[in-house]
Amino acid sequence: MKFSLMIAATLLALTAFSYGQAGTDVKTAADDTGKATKTAVVKTGEATKTAAKDTGKATEKAADKTGSATKTVAKDTGKATKTAAKDTGKGVKKAAEKTEDVVK
Repeated sequence: MKFSLMIAATLLALTAFSYGQAGTDVKTAADDTGKATKTAVVKTGEATKTAAKDTGKATEKAADKTGSATKTVAKDTGKATKTAAKDTGKGVKKAAEKTEDVVK
C-alpha cells in the first residue's frame, strides 16, 4: 500500500512538473512571437519610409522631365505655328493675285 501511494505521489509530482513546463513553453513561445512581430513591424515601417522617399524623388524627377518636355513642345509649336502662318500668308497672297488676274 505504501508503495502504491509512493508511486501515485511520484506520478502526481511528474504531472504537475509537466504542466508547469508546458506553461513555461507556451509563455516562451508567446514572448518569441511578440519579439518577431515587433521586429517585423519595425522593418515594415522602415521599408515603407524608404519607399515613400523613393516615390517622392521619382515623382519630382518625372515632374521636372514633364516640365522640360512641355517647354520644348511649346517652343516647337510656336515655331511651327509661325511657319504655318507665313506659308498661309503666302498662299493667300498668291490666291489673291490669281483672283485679281481673273477679275481683270
